[in-house]
Amino acid sequence: MVQYNFKKITRVPTGKDFVDIILSRTQRQTPTVVHKGYAINRIRQFYMRKVKFTQTNFHEKLSTIIEEFPRLDDIHPFYGDLLHVLYNKDHYKLALGQINTARNLIGKIAKDYVKLLKYGDSLYRCKALKVAALGRMCTVTKRIGPSLAYLEQIRQHMARLPSIDPNTRTILICGYPNVGKSSFMNKITRADVDVQPYAFTTKSLFVGHADYKYLRYQVIDTPGILDRPFEDRNIIEMCSITALAHLRAAVLFFLDISGSCGYTIAQQAALFHSIKSLFMNKPLIIVCNKTDLLSLEAISEDDKKLVEEMKAEAMKTLIGQGGEPTDGGGVLLTMSTLTEEGVIAVKNAACERLLDQRVELKMKSKKINDCLNRFHVAMPKPRDQKERPACIPQAVLEAKAVEAAKEKKKLERDIENENGGAGVYSASLKKHYLLANDEWKFDDMPEILDGHNVYDFVDPDILQRLEELEKEEGLLQEQDEDDVEMDVEDLTPDEQKALAEIRKKKSILIREHRIKKSTAESRPIVPRKFDKDKKFTSNRMGRQLSSLGLDPSKAIERARSKSRGRKRERSPENANGGDSMDVDDGSNKKMRFRSSSRFGSRSRSRPPIHELVPGEGYKDSAQKMKAHKLGKSSVYKRNKDARKGEGDRVIPTLKPKHLFSGKRSNGKTTRR
Repeated sequence: MVQYNFKKITRVPTGKDFVDIILSRTQRQTPTVVHKGYAINRIRQFYMRKVKFTQTNFHEKLSTIIEEFPRLDDIHPFYGDLLHVLYNKDHYKLALGQINTARNLIGKIAKDYVKLLKYGDSLYRCKALKVAALGRMCTVTKRIGPSLAYLEQIRQHMARLPSIDPNTRTILICGYPNVGKSSFMNKITRADVDVQPYAFTTKSLFVGHADYKYLRYQVIDTPGILDRPFEDRNIIEMCSITALAHLRAAVLFFLDISGSCGYTIAQQAALFHSIKSLFMNKPLIIVCNKTDLLSLEAISEDDKKLVEEMKAEAMKTLIGQGGEPTDGGGVLLTMSTLTEEGVIAVKNAACERLLDQRVELKMKSKKINDCLNRFHVAMPKPRDQKERPACIPQAVLEAKAVEAAKEKKKLERDIENENGGAGVYSASLKKHYLLANDEWKFDDMPEILDGHNVYDFVDPDILQRLEELEKEEGLLQEQDEDDVEMDVEDLTPDEQKALAEIRKKKSILIREHRIKKSTAESRPIVPRKFDKDKKFTSNRMGRQLSSLGLDPSKAIERARSKSRGRKRERSPENANGGDSMDVDDGSNKKMRFRSSSRFGSRSRSRPPIHELVPGEGYKDSAQKMKAHKLGKSSVYKRNKDARKGEGDRVIPTLKPKHLFSGKRSNGKTTRR
């Protein structure tokens, strides 16, 4: 059972978030209405309650942080030293100490200001004292912002630490980098540790679990250790040293006898002797790995001598605490994680050695004497010499025979392993296609759509049909040309000449229209800056009207009067009804109406809202009033938010919630 679960530590907010959380809660859960007409005692109680409530919230939050973070002196020495290696316990304790100091300061500030509020003589003074108290509390909280941020980083890292139980059955794997520790762990457990052909792939402790004799064993993969002074070791190596020093486990010291890890056997032996003090009172097994590259018998005599010295040191750990060298064949083992030769033997030997040591230690303890008189081991005695083998029903034997005779289905993974493994063999998806003929699956370019071969639905006579359609189209075009030629030939010479002029004029108009369409000349009212060639003039309009047999004089005068502006409209000449006014009586009335409406209280051009004007599209005045009301309500929210229009998406500066949130009424449970 895991004793320490660092994943349950509550998130530590930043200094600014801390202040916003506390002040928002104070605003929501305390009264917010006070008047200067209240009795002074009621006003004092109002503000004293706010100060006390804020102090209580700060105290609870800070106390939660202090209590949930582990105390290095109270937890297991393994976790204490591991946290010291990773985070430096001086910085860790200093940060928690600053949180504790801030909690005490906030309590003292609240106590002092509550005393002052008891003597507040007005609403203004009580409010000022409340503001000062909350301001000082927030200042204290903001000052510990760096400590809160540091503790939040530690919390996130601690949540990612492996769940290691220091008191359970444990197998510890150690050695130089790249000697096969992680590969061995992946073979005997379900852990998925990254394995790469370079040093220090494993940078932290990894945990897996293996079963042996119905017991669960905890397997820990440690980062590689280099043979150098203790002071020069980095954090990655110190994690391994910490695990070796504090965990009561069976130690597997991995030795790469092939030298492919980049370190010789002499260097690995030197590391073994430098850390052998950490192996005291622990079952130790030396594992010679990578025997598929070089067997133990094929190494040189000097290397064999070094291995024998290491074996002699390891034999001293066969008996838990005696240290007497005895004959032990399970001290030096060979294996290969690539071919899996000897992997299970190494795991079984380590589990057996660890189990024997734990039983021996329990037998030597004083508690065993209190339990021995309760134990009774019954040994059954045979009643006769007759052998009674296990009886297996015939149906079970037949079922087993049928199961063995069944041919095992060949999976895609088996095919992949037979053809070189991942990266070499590429699974073919074409063999699963559902086609009318299996021979079509491996065509050069089968176009598949929704699981069907597109070529199955293609008409084989499509090319022939295409040729027929093209011939038919050519015949139709020839008939059209003949009809046109016959029509032209039937015309008289004058008619043919008129037809040619019409076609020419039509092409010119089409060309001019295309030019105007891409320029400003396509506008209904042409400004002068675009009419540089003076094409759109009143003289031209007069010539065109004359060619049509119409009198252009009034139209020209009307166009000129329109271009003079409003001041010309109110000139004495126009007011007295000159010749130019005879062009259109309607315009005369409109101009008189416009000039007289300027002196009214309201423009007569806009009828009252309730009056129905023909052509507006409303059924009656009630429908018009309703539409007008809906139009005003649709822009109310936009105008209230000071939006320029529907496209205005400006987000104003956000403020803390406690500055603009109100109280919820009784019975209302919807949150803001």
